[in-house]
Amino acid sequence: MLELTGGVTLRFLYLGGVFLRILIVEDEATISAFLSKGLKEEGFFVDAAKDGNEAIMLASSNQYDVILLDILLPGKNGYEVCSELRADGDYTPVLMLTALDSVDERVKGLNTGADDYLVKPFAFKELLARINALLRRPRETFERVLRVSDLSIDTVSHTVRRGDVEIELSPKEYRLLEYLARNAHQVLSRTQIAESVWDQDFFSDSNIVDVYIRYLRRK
Repeated sequence: MLELTGGVTLRFLYLGGVFLRILIVEDEATISAFLSKGLKEEGFFVDAAKDGNEAIMLASSNQYDVILLDILLPGKNGYEVCSELRADGDYTPVLMLTALDSVDERVKGLNTGADDYLVKPFAFKELLARINALLRRPRETFERVLRVSDLSIDTVSHTVRRGDVEIELSPKEYRLLEYLARNAHQVLSRTQIAESVWDQDFFSDSNIVDVYIRYLRRK
């Protein structure tokens, strides 16, 4: 621990010897200041952006460990910011903070590439717990194009080609193919595939995995 003036404690929060850095993207000044103060007291380095365009600029010129991203922002909204970051190959963990609490909004946020979603108002200790959970996750190495035999799988545009010919797949067929490609050197059970691709518990009498694999083989 390092004791700073004013009684603030700076923890040695680092990965590989680098102190952890968080980007707050929030247009409400009081909320941004509250989050910044609390996170700094927890030992994080903090930058703040007040709109989507500034967030893109900061994220493209700095290395962050977590991004706290509001949805209702001036300029680009949070969905657009997250989508643009992912399209540019930036896979920094994103925690969306928003007053929009419908299931559809949460699903939309996660589908644009967010890693977690926290509805306002929230307790700071819950925010901190979610940040720490994101930091514990292994960081994936991003590969835009996966290649298996003569197949090319673009993980950003979600398009698949065999040589120069594009193969039309349904969203679920694409998700299954990408999952299999990412795990090409592993032996996968039907349970693993179903729970990863369909996000649901696998029932032993279900043949959904076999059905979709047959669909892919016919393409």
